[in-house]
Amino acid sequence: MSDSKSRRPSQAMVLAEAGVAAALAWVLSRLKIFQMPQGGSVSLELVPILYLAFQRGAYPGVLAGLATGLLKLVTGAYVVHPAQAILDYMLASMVLGLAPLISFGRGIKRVVSGTVASSFLQFLCFLASGIVFFGEYAPEGTPVWRYSAVYNASFLIPEMVISAVVVAYLMKKGAFGDGFPKGKQKRR
Repeated sequence: MSDSKSRRPSQAMVLAEAGVAAALAWVLSRLKIFQMPQGGSVSLELVPILYLAFQRGAYPGVLAGLATGLLKLVTGAYVVHPAQAILDYMLASMVLGLAPLISFGRGIKRVVSGTVASSFLQFLCFLASGIVFFGEYAPEGTPVWRYSAVYNASFLIPEMVISAVVVAYLMKKGAFGDGFPKGKQKRR
């Protein structure tokens, strides 16, 4: 005898899963595929946050994003202003957890659309930070907003594509849980 309430994870389980996802995201952020000169890189950092968000929902995903951002802050982040720290670290990681809320479709289409949408929100965080706090790096004659957009897109787009592929693959294979629903299941 099982009801829907017993299948929902407990608050302790959600916190534990968010903590594990954050720790894994932090470790993956250190294993860079490509590093940009003034910060930013291509890694698999987004995968644990996105996977948790699609598997458990936005709340655990946002929580894992917050914890990831805090871990990055306390382990050597480059901070020039408190608002920049919030934009570049905490908020930029938290918005990834919103992926299931801003996605559409089912299955792989849902993962790809949610990853693209949440990565775009992350891009907006980095764009704003770049415009306000890192405009000095823009070449003379280049609008700061354009420099920030191109700079941030140069590593966020590859990271988004890689993350969407990996998360879709993990969800399809049901790597750590239910994965994508396989049609109607018989009730026992």
